[in-house]
Amino acid sequence: MDLDNTTALYLLKRVGLGDQDAFATLHRALGRRIFAFAMRHLHSPEAAEEVVADTMFEVWKNPGRFNGTSKLSTWVLGIARYRILNRLRANAHEMESLTPEVEETISCEAESAFERIANEQRETGVRTCMEKLSAKHRECMHLVFYEGLALGEVATLQGCPENTVKTRLFHARKSIQNCLRLLLRREDSDVAQGVTSHA
Repeated sequence: MDLDNTTALYLLKRVGLGDQDAFATLHRALGRRIFAFAMRHLHSPEAAEEVVADTMFEVWKNPGRFNGTSKLSTWVLGIARYRILNRLRANAHEMESLTPEVEETISCEAESAFERIANEQRETGVRTCMEKLSAKHRECMHLVFYEGLALGEVATLQGCPENTVKTRLFHARKSIQNCLRLLLRREDSDVAQGVTSHA
């Protein structure tokens, strides 16, 4: 369920007045997004569901904490992010666990077997390269390209200036490009060696 920011703000105002129906509507609109966000970091449906519950409980309990400097969804994701980081620390996971999944929506019917294999290899390569980024760079890429947040909103979530977000994106892209280039060279070399060995 998509919810524009104006409607979301109206619902939050109603939540502040104790309107349970407004809260239920807000929960339906944001719950799935919070769940997907948590799953990418925690890789556990149960833990992700708990993050949704904890996050929305915070919204219900303290709607007045939203100060209006960002979209409501950004504020809510910020709450979820805090809950996720707490879980990772509690479980003694390093920040390197923040590895967003790289997903591509491809119609299998339109692909040949060769194209499917090529796409799977490309996706694996991108994921491998994403995992080599620092946690902050990975999260920055995820928030911009998978959550669709504006740079200013990412800056709010990461607690840094917008220029820092731009710098992180620039270096993350460069790192991924270089990593993919090396992977492709390695694959080409492996293929060439295979051809030579069978010659």
